Amino acid sequence: MTVIVTDAGFGPDTFEGEFATLETLPANGAAPALDLASDTDPRDVACRLAEIPMIRVDFPSFADGRGFSIARALRRMGYSGRLRARGHVLADQYAMARRSGFDEVEIDDDLATRQPEAQWRARADWKAHDYRSRLAG
Repeated sequence: MTVIVTDAGFGPDTFEGEFATLETLPANGAAPALDLASDTDPRDVACRLAEIPMIRVDFPSFADGRGFSIARALRRMGYSGRLRARGHVLADQYAMARRSGFDEVEIDDDLATRQPEAQWRARADWKAHDYRSRLAG
């Protein structure tokens, strides 16, 4: 079971579509949601971004920050669909996930137990949790 973390806190997964990988993404027709590994070059999907309703980027370890770079690159290339981080993202990394372009984070029940909703919600005001806002104040 998984938990979806947004600025509102914990919630269920409301996405009902199918996920494909780069290898199984259909060449033509409607594109399903896409799972990207942490070592994917975002330019590999640049020509299909307008067709993909959701992209889920894998975080194999909390110490692996490549997913943040992927999210930022996708947003800079114009991706406006739903962008989800999945895997080993910690509550302390939630603000960074949001600033880099993720809309939500998918975590497993074990992580949700170890880091309850209150810890994630404490970082929900992600725009205020950066050095620029502290310098401006």
